[in-house]
Amino acid sequence: MTWLDETMVGFDTETTGVSTANDRIVTAAIITRRAGEEPAVRTWLVNPGVEIPARAIEVHGITNEQARAEGMDPKVALEEIAAALAEPLAAGVPVVGFNVQYDLSILEAELARHGLRSLTSRLADGIRPVVDPLVIDRFLDRYRKGSRKLIDMCRIYAVPVVADDLHAADADVLATLDLLPAMAQLHPALHEVTLADLHDQQIEAHRLWATRFAAFLKSKGTTDDLPSPLWPVALPEPEPEPEEALGALF
Repeated sequence: MTWLDETMVGFDTETTGVSTANDRIVTAAIITRRAGEEPAVRTWLVNPGVEIPARAIEVHGITNEQARAEGMDPKVALEEIAAALAEPLAAGVPVVGFNVQYDLSILEAELARHGLRSLTSRLADGIRPVVDPLVIDRFLDRYRKGSRKLIDMCRIYAVPVVADDLHAADADVLATLDLLPAMAQLHPALHEVTLADLHDQQIEAHRLWATRFAAFLKSKGTTDDLPSPLWPVALPEPEPEPEEALGALF
């Protein structure tokens, strides 16, 4: 029996946009899967306190009217989400997420925005162990061409999903939890590595990918929104100084 047969906690968010520093969480799901038991599902619908752009609504289907009418106060929801993640992490249970750097980073930014303790500060050893199938796949099959979205990965590893269900946080979590054992069938080394080693290896694997991809983007003239080499949490870039303050220096 390996860590793949033990308890896992899946985590995903749907948000108002793609900026971890400036966007807000609209929905979140945490699903605990224990061997021989039905998954325990917790979901949150959050009133983000800002307008949800049309493009984000097209992705996750949560309208401004629904978020305002049914959404939780963000401070209450964020505290519950952080506590629900801190408990298993402190016990050594892995948190699993697809491109989870984004979800953990926006969570930390949201906790700071609302004056709540960061997830990192709640854990003596920091946010670990974390498992991200995307990071693992990029490293183990780095030369495969094509998209690596969750729906594509499920197709490649023969994980059955209903495409229309994805982009709901709970559906994404279930698909991601199913993806890991499917990946392990093709990559048996995943059965052998310890969670601690896997976490550390993902830190380095993500750093290498982000560094190389950022260099590629720069070679094509792109200098904005470059991937952060930090994992599993990328610290948001500091806000630029106001022009008035900069002008005072000269």
